[in-house]
Amino acid sequence: MSQPRIKRIIELLAGDYGAPVWVPDHEPVATLIQTILSQNTSDTNSHRAFQSLMKAFPDWETMAEADVAEIETAIKVGGLANIKAARLKEVLIRIKEARDRINLDFLEKLSINEAREWLKQLPGVGTKTASCVLLFSLGKPSLPVDTHIYRVSVRLGLVPATASVEKAHELLGDLVPADYVYQFHVLTIEHGRRVCKARRPLCHECVLQKLCPSYGQFH
Repeated sequence: MSQPRIKRIIELLAGDYGAPVWVPDHEPVATLIQTILSQNTSDTNSHRAFQSLMKAFPDWETMAEADVAEIETAIKVGGLANIKAARLKEVLIRIKEARDRINLDFLEKLSINEAREWLKQLPGVGTKTASCVLLFSLGKPSLPVDTHIYRVSVRLGLVPATASVEKAHELLGDLVPADYVYQFHVLTIEHGRRVCKARRPLCHECVLQKLCPSYGQFH
């Protein structure tokens, strides 16, 4: 699978959705918390939960010391509050135990693999969540693979249909050039939401028709 094909896919999608600009500007602990809140819920609900959480606690240390019930109340709007509240508290405690303060800026000095593996030691943090922190906060080209990216990549033949999501992270990480990781992530998710849908993909509207081996299979 050639990198020029990846670049062509990005070019075509950018023509439809606009070219996103990669400007990592989020505090890494905040991104970690937001990403955990986003698991198994909608963007709207996870955003509301995060905003509620920020209003409830002045800083991460206060949140780490709070009762799980207090955190659960703050994030109730996001769904799965009982599970996520305990996880958030444990994550913050683990970071403080390891670093003496709740801060992840040190990850910027590590390699992508080192930083990703450090994050994956935290409860509830897998490759996707760790990669979100690296990509959106620390300027490291680590590609998070969500359900949209996985589906579109399989249909495009970028990863085999038999590959697990974990394997897809590895394969796409090797395939997508570092400078294009952010654009590929954002544009592929947008395409998965708008056109390459799970049940009824709008193949007749797809700008990737000529590059897609799955084109015509859903009619």
